[in-house]
Amino acid sequence: MPHPLGHPLSDPEVGWTPVTRYLRIAAPAAVVLAAIVSLLIALAIGGGADAGLLDPGPAVRYGLPVAKLLVNLGAAAAIGALVLACFALKPGAREYDGAIDVAAAGAGLWTVASAAVALLNFMLLYNVPLSLDEQFGEQLAVFLTQIELGQAWLLTTLLAAVVTVLCLALRSPALIAGVAVLAAASLIPMAQQGHSAGATGHNEAITALGLHLLFAAVWLGGLVTIVLLHRELDRGRLAVVLARYSTVALICFIVVAISGYASAELRVGEPGQLLTPYGALVIIKASVLVVLGVFGFLQRRWAIRKLDHGGSKGWFWGLVVTEIAFMGIASGVAAALARTATPVPEEPEVSTPASILTEGTSLPPEPDFTRFFTEWSIDLAWLLICGFGIFFYLAAVVRLRRRGDRWPVLRTVLWVLGMIALFYVTGGGVQVYGVFLFSAHMLGHMVLSMFIPMLLVPAAPITLALRAIRKRQDGSRGPREWLMLLVHSSYGRFIVHPLVAAVIFAVSLMVFYYTPLFRWAVSDHLGHQWMIVHFLLSGYLFVQSLIGIDPVPYRAPYPMRLITLLLVMAFHAFFGLYLLEGSSLLLADWYGATGRPWLTDALADQRTGGGIAWGIGEVPTVLLAIIVAVSWSRSDAKETKRLDRKADRTDDAELKAYNEMLSKMGRRGGGQ
Repeated sequence: MPHPLGHPLSDPEVGWTPVTRYLRIAAPAAVVLAAIVSLLIALAIGGGADAGLLDPGPAVRYGLPVAKLLVNLGAAAAIGALVLACFALKPGAREYDGAIDVAAAGAGLWTVASAAVALLNFMLLYNVPLSLDEQFGEQLAVFLTQIELGQAWLLTTLLAAVVTVLCLALRSPALIAGVAVLAAASLIPMAQQGHSAGATGHNEAITALGLHLLFAAVWLGGLVTIVLLHRELDRGRLAVVLARYSTVALICFIVVAISGYASAELRVGEPGQLLTPYGALVIIKASVLVVLGVFGFLQRRWAIRKLDHGGSKGWFWGLVVTEIAFMGIASGVAAALARTATPVPEEPEVSTPASILTEGTSLPPEPDFTRFFTEWSIDLAWLLICGFGIFFYLAAVVRLRRRGDRWPVLRTVLWVLGMIALFYVTGGGVQVYGVFLFSAHMLGHMVLSMFIPMLLVPAAPITLALRAIRKRQDGSRGPREWLMLLVHSSYGRFIVHPLVAAVIFAVSLMVFYYTPLFRWAVSDHLGHQWMIVHFLLSGYLFVQSLIGIDPVPYRAPYPMRLITLLLVMAFHAFFGLYLLEGSSLLLADWYGATGRPWLTDALADQRTGGGIAWGIGEVPTVLLAIIVAVSWSRSDAKETKRLDRKADRTDDAELKAYNEMLSKMGRRGGGQ
C-alpha cells in the first residue's frame, strides 16, 4: 500500500524515512532557534542588553542584537548559496537554480534585517521611541545620510537589496559569480562598525572582523543550502557536492579560527582578561569552534566516504542538523559579543598626531636598516593569502610528481620567494614606516609592482593550476574551469595585451599619485588594500607580457617587447625626476603632520622617494630588458635548430623548391 505522503517508509536507495525527512526540514529552524537561545544567554552573561543611563527600552536593547543576528544569518544564506552554486553545482540543473533561490531568500532576509538594525541603532543612539511623526523622520534621515553608523547600515541595506534583485533576475554562471563578489563586498560596511570601529588596532580589527564574517558566512550558508537542496541530490550527487563543500569548509574553518583569535587578542589583551564577561563569551565561542572542527573532521574522514559507499542517509542528516545547531550557537554568541563591552579600551589612552591620523597606530622608533626587518605590523589578510598561496602551489607540485609529471624546481623556489617577499612588504618594516614616510611607501610600491612580479611570473602559477587541478566532468565549474574562462574571456584577452598592460602599469603612476586615490589609499584601510592589489596586479600583467610562461591569447614579438619596456622605463624615469624636482609636498596634511621627531623635513623625504622611483625602480627594468634579450636570442637559436632539423629530414626540400622556382622564373624571363 502506498505511503500517505507519497514516499515509502524506508527507501534503501535514498534512505528516506519520516525521521530523516523532518530532520532535514528542521535544519534551518535549528540554526535560528539555537542562535536566538544562545544569543539571549550570552547577552545575560555579558550584559549586552542591560539598561544604561539613557534607556530606549527592552524592545530596542534586545531587538538590536536579534536583528544583527538575522543580518548574519541572511548574509550567510546568500553568500554561502552563491559560492556553492559557483563552485559545486551544475548550471542549468534544478540544484543550481535552487541554490540561487536560497541566495535570493537569504539576501531578502539580509535586507529587511539590515533596515531594522539601522532603525534600532538610530533609536538607541538618539534615545527616542518609535514614532510616525515628522520630527522622527527628519532625525532618522539625518542619521542615515550624515552619521557614519547610519550611512554604513543604509549602504548595507541597499547592497543587500541589489543582491536580492540580481539573484531573482540572473542565472548565468558568470553573472552569478559577479553577484557573489558583490555580496561578499557588502560585508565591508559591517566589518567597519562595531568594536572594530574604535579599537586601538583599527586596521587589524577591521581585517580580522571582515575575514571572520565572510568565511563564517560561506561555511554556514553552504551547509544550510545543501540541506535545503536535499530533494535535488541523490546519494551519489550528494557525496560529490558534499566533498566539494568540505574542502571549502576546511579553508573557512582555518580562516575563522585565525581571524577569531586575532580579534580576541585585540579586544581581550592579557590572558587574565578572559575572566571578564567578554572573555567568558570568547571562551564559549572558541569551544564551539573546536566542536565544529571535530564535526568537520568526521565529515571529511568518515561521513562522505560512508555515504559514497551506499550508507543510509538518516545518520548523515542527524549529523548535519547537530552541526548546524552548533553553528547557530556560535552565531548567537558572536552577535552578543558585538554588544558586550571589551576589556581593552576602544580608544587609545594617549592621543598623538600619529595615532589621531591613523586611528590608533603608534609612531614607530627612528628607522634604520635593522628596524626595517625587526618592526612588524602583520596584515592578517595578506598573511593568509601568502600562506595559502605557498601551500596550494606546493600541493599542486606534489600532485604532478605523484602522477609522474615533472615541474622545474626553480619555478617552485621563485614562487615561494615571491610569496615571502609579498608577506614582508605587506607586514614588515616597509609597511610600518610606509604609513609615515613617503620614501618607505615608494620603496614598497617599487617592490610590489616590479620585484615581486619578477619572482611570481616565471613560476607560471596558471600553467601549474591547469595541469594539476582535475577537470570537472559533470558540467559544474571548479577552479580549473574558472581559470580557463578567465584566460579566454574578452576581458582577459584585453588586459593581458602587452600595450594595455604597459599603459595600465605606467599611466596609473600619475593617476594614482596626483588624484584623490592617493589620499584614499593612505588614510583608509580599504583604500590601502586596493592599492596593494592594484600595484601587484598591474606589475604582474606587465611582467607577464614581457617574460610570461602562462598561456595568453596574444604574445608580442620580441622587438615590440623591448620597445614597450624602453618606453615604460622612460616614463618611470620621468616620474622619479618629477618627484625629485618637485617643490610641493604630496599629502602635506598627512606626511607633514605625523609628528615625527626623527624626520622633520617631509619634502626631503619625498625627494628621497623620487630617487627610489627613479633609481631603484629602474633596476628590475634593466633586468627585464636583459631577460627579454636573452629570451629573444634563445628563441632565434631554437628556431634555427628547428629549421635545420627539418631540412635534414626533408633533404632541403623547401630550399630545392625555392631554387627551382627561381630557375623557372629565369627561363621565362630569358624567353621573353
